[in-house]
Amino acid sequence: MKIAELLEKEAVSVDIKSKDKGLILAEMVDLLVDSGNVKKPDTNEVIKKLKEREALGSTGIGKGVAIPHAKCPKCKKMVAAFGISKEGVDFKSLDGQLTYIFFLLIAPGETPGPHLKALARISRLLDDKFVRDRLRATGNARDLLKIIKEEEQKKAQ
Repeated sequence: MKIAELLEKEAVSVDIKSKDKGLILAEMVDLLVDSGNVKKPDTNEVIKKLKEREALGSTGIGKGVAIPHAKCPKCKKMVAAFGISKEGVDFKSLDGQLTYIFFLLIAPGETPGPHLKALARISRLLDDKFVRDRLRATGNARDLLKIIKEEEQKKAQ
C-alpha cells in the first residue's frame, strides 16, 4: 500500500491552526470527518485513542515531524490525514524542536501488520529533508499530494 492511497484531498491541510497537542489531534480528526473517513459520532472515540497512544510517548519523532497514530475499532479501514503548521507547534518531540508536519494514521484494531508497514513508509518518506522542505513550502492540498506521489515513485525505483 502506498501512502498516497491513504490520503484524500479533503483530509489534507496546509494550514493547521491549532497550537496545542490535543487541539491538533482534534483538528486532524476533523479532516478525517470532512473526507468521510470517520463518522462524526466516532470523533471522540478516535481522539481518545490518539491521546492514549500519546500518553505512552510522543509521536513527535523529531526533525519537525509527528506521526500521531492509533488503532480504533470504530474505523473499518486504515485512514490518514496530513497537516502542515506554518508556525510550528510544541508537540513534545523527541528532539525538543517544534513540529511542522503532522501525518495522522488510524487503523482498525485487528490489523497490526499493515499499520506498522504504513508507519514505516511514512517515517522513511519524511526522514528526507528535501521532501520535508518541499511539503512545508506547498500552498495547497493538491500539490502536497502530488509531491507525496512523486517521492513515493522515486523511492520505489
